[in-house]
Amino acid sequence: MNRILYGDNQFFAVNHISDEKSRAQSIRFKEDKSILDTIDIARDLGAETFMCTTHDRIYNICDMIRKEPEKYKSFSIYPCMPYAHKYANAVTELGIVDTIKQYVPGNFFGSLFKGGMAVLSKDYLSIMELLIDAEMKMFKNINTPVIFLQNVVTDLLLGLGMKDILKAYHDYVIKKYNAEPGYITMNLPLLLETLESTGIRNPIICASMNKAGFRMSGGKELYEKTLKEKEVRAIAMQVLGGGAIPAREAIEYVCELPNVDSILFGASSKQNIAQTISLIQEFDEKNKRRS
Repeated sequence: MNRILYGDNQFFAVNHISDEKSRAQSIRFKEDKSILDTIDIARDLGAETFMCTTHDRIYNICDMIRKEPEKYKSFSIYPCMPYAHKYANAVTELGIVDTIKQYVPGNFFGSLFKGGMAVLSKDYLSIMELLIDAEMKMFKNINTPVIFLQNVVTDLLLGLGMKDILKAYHDYVIKKYNAEPGYITMNLPLLLETLESTGIRNPIICASMNKAGFRMSGGKELYEKTLKEKEVRAIAMQVLGGGAIPAREAIEYVCELPNVDSILFGASSKQNIAQTISLIQEFDEKNKRRS
């Protein structure tokens, strides 16, 4: 994985600090080209990996990227699925049958052995595979070396003790897409323990990690202990603690954590993107000299 990952929250009016900023970002990124232009700024500054949800508009971004293969030959996307709001909105607008027709690849009703029969028999693992295939349609011919399960599903399965589905997801992503499975969670210590119990070693886990302990289930100290003692490829997200921590202080903290392979951040201005990337590089260099 690349050290620096650029996220998509700012493009879809998700701001942990203020609703006013969310509205401003929604207006600014109304056009798809404005999103890709900002991604290009991040690429030029050193962030060659875009980690994003499977929001409907990402399909358009992928389409534009596919049209310029030479320009984006070293660029990769880490899809995060499912984007739950997309399905909820579609069912409201289209109904269940038309939602299935829109999002499920191929002829769903003509593929009863894979899909329809799975629904009838409540074969949850087959349904899961079908939904992964549906979400991955938009990323055809784009480099997707890591595919993430969103925390809304990861943590639901974790809470229900359905570790067999977590393992099945892991195996299917490797087998079908020749990619690494990743998991987003609000409880890294418990998820890591659960994955290890299924035989998954050194998993890729993206979780909140910040000096304030913001959205770190179990507490900051348990996270620090887990990262120090366990084998995991961690991705730190929400490093600013929802805006409570100054950027320099926040980046210094996560750069010093063990087993944090990557840092995920979102920013909408060139200045903020450049500042974040510069701080990560600065503290990584300092830590390298110390060791």
